[in-house]
Amino acid sequence: LSDPSVYRQMVGSLQYLSFTRPDIQFVVNLASQFLHNPREVHMQAVKRIFRYIGGTADWGLQLTRNTSLSLKVYSDSDWAGCFATRRSTTGFCIFLGDNLISWSARKQPTVARSSTEAEYRALAVAVAEVTWLQYLLRDLHVPLCSPVMAKCDNVGAIHLAHNPVFHSRSKHVALDYHFVREKVNLGDLLVPHVSTSHQLADLFTKVLPSARFHELLTKL
Repeated sequence: LSDPSVYRQMVGSLQYLSFTRPDIQFVVNLASQFLHNPREVHMQAVKRIFRYIGGTADWGLQLTRNTSLSLKVYSDSDWAGCFATRRSTTGFCIFLGDNLISWSARKQPTVARSSTEAEYRALAVAVAEVTWLQYLLRDLHVPLCSPVMAKCDNVGAIHLAHNPVFHSRSKHVALDYHFVREKVNLGDLLVPHVSTSHQLADLFTKVLPSARFHELLTKL
């Protein structure tokens, strides 16, 4: 591009908008990875996002009063989805009752050696975020129901969250991720399995077919 600053300004505007538009979170995160040296193909992708926003300008989040005060989080990850770095993408969305209050899509800082490791890292990031939200809501005197429900579609990651024994395939996982186990053992966290078809965080980890994208969007 002759003027990369235009691309950066456009992506910056989209990043701001993604605070209230979870449907663009993943693609905006993807576009932000090329701020240093954007090319024409990246600019065309950003323009396509703006066209999508223009056609869905009246879309937004609907928050309801009549809902439970329980926190529920969906976490997911692709595996080695970035072709340049082979890093995976963490995605999660957090609900207070039926209301979506937090979401994220971001590349993991290191390469995962298996899909289980990638999913477990995603679970840990999601649990860290929901823990912070717990503290915030309690400071606001919101009477939360316990424990938190963290839904994951990877059986191996769920096993890691419950099993205190280190295995050869997981011993290289950084210890700070294992605070998930501590919360499970304390009874503060439940990690049930959710089928991939009902994994809402799938929206934040990869580009989806149109039908699947809109199916998940209606559930947020």
